[in-house]
Amino acid sequence: MFNSIWYQSLNRPFLSPPAWIFMPMWTILYITIFISLIFYAKSNKLQDKKWGYTLFILQMLANFAWSPVFFGLKNIPFALAIIILLDILVLFNIIEFYKNSKIAGFLLIPYFIWILFATYLNFGYLILN
Repeated sequence: MFNSIWYQSLNRPFLSPPAWIFMPMWTILYITIFISLIFYAKSNKLQDKKWGYTLFILQMLANFAWSPVFFGLKNIPFALAIIILLDILVLFNIIEFYKNSKIAGFLLIPYFIWILFATYLNFGYLILN
């Protein structure tokens, strides 16, 4: 799926990190994302959690859709649309998780910051290529 020749041929946006940083960063983020889900699931609030679980699933689907669209289809504009949707879904997910567990909400903030940075990069790739 990852076409490094195509990716290496792209003009890189300012502040674009080296490729090696993405694997450890996403590993750490996925760990915190799923720990957040555990805190949310274990919170004792009586509030219905269906909306929180729905947001979590939707944002993870958007997350997993981005790479095949960007790297596989090489469709930078569509990837940008997906990551903007992801930004919105994660923001709502943070708010919903925070209502039940402050820790669950806070644990999603680094993920949100990273995908905002990734949105900047995606936009940069769109403009420069």
